[in-house]
Amino acid sequence: MRPIRIALTKGRLEKETIKIFDKMQLDTSELKNKGRRLILPLSGYEAVLAKAADVITYIEHGVCDIGIVGKDTILEYPGSFYEMLDLNIGKCVFALAGPKGFDFYSGYSVKTVATKYPNVARAFFEQKGMDVKIIKIEGSVELAPLLNLSEGIVDLVETGNTLRENGLEIIETITPISARVIVNVASLKLRKTEIENFISQMEKAI
Repeated sequence: MRPIRIALTKGRLEKETIKIFDKMQLDTSELKNKGRRLILPLSGYEAVLAKAADVITYIEHGVCDIGIVGKDTILEYPGSFYEMLDLNIGKCVFALAGPKGFDFYSGYSVKTVATKYPNVARAFFEQKGMDVKIIKIEGSVELAPLLNLSEGIVDLVETGNTLRENGLEIIETITPISARVIVNVASLKLRKTEIENFISQMEKAI
């Protein structure tokens, strides 16, 4: 039987997760000196480095058993898996933002909103009973209101510095975000003890 496979979100979340693995006394030397490798040994487990949305895909298809991914990705790409633990790392908020002093909610015209997270934005405005036009942007979403492409943006905000530097401000906070541990449904049935043991170790470490 192959080792339990853990899909990690590459980048900042990966670095913060490695700190938790260190506290769990796992050998993270290969992860810290990975070079270009994407699958690495981790004290009898296997770590797989992936983009956030792909972590969910790998967990859903069962090629990885445990995933570490931001709640933002879970909200944007809902799927069938178990959300087991909030790691309290990678903290930020989803927010609606717009040009400083602009009253987003006034008037009757249909507003345009730019975002990397169309599903999250759609759900937020549906809850408000508001009809908005949503434009998906891949890069710096702050550009859209500056170029008059949109009146507002829905994005992740950590410090708010990027917004301020571009003359934007938070209009409304949508929901807090942090990294979560997700688990494949079948894996939890078939390898329950191993997975629960790993997650309880993580819980102690945080």
